[in-house]
Amino acid sequence: MAITGKISRAVEIKCDCHLVYDLYKHKPHDSSVADPEKVEACHLVSGQWGVPGSVIHWDFYHNGKKETCKEIIEEVDDELHKIVFKVIEGDIVEVYNSFSFILKTEDVGDKKLVIWTIEFEKANESIPDPTSYLDLLCGIAGNMDAHFLK
Repeated sequence: MAITGKISRAVEIKCDCHLVYDLYKHKPHDSSVADPEKVEACHLVSGQWGVPGSVIHWDFYHNGKKETCKEIIEEVDDELHKIVFKVIEGDIVEVYNSFSFILKTEDVGDKKLVIWTIEFEKANESIPDPTSYLDLLCGIAGNMDAHFLK
């Protein structure tokens, strides 16, 4: 029996949080400039940046090792500042049956938030929740904040 889950975390930043949304929508390849220690490269495989159905390939560092990931953009909602990326190939799907990253940015009062959510399905109970991927994404968001504030 497969085990599904959802984990989420908000990162408070100082820059305009929609800069992060725009980066992931229009030029995610620039994330390697904002955080080269975590993101090696990002390439458009097919489609157009920020358009549902487009496929993106990532090379990144997770827990000290290089990993790859190919994602399809499932949803882009400019009103909610939300993008859903479904992982379709790579190291992650060797461990999880399904895996999606959801980015949302929002202003809540005087706080500017980058909210990452991961929805996943484990093949069995022994597989851990993907909190280390959430740590990675939130760390990148913090480094993007520093990058945009320069």
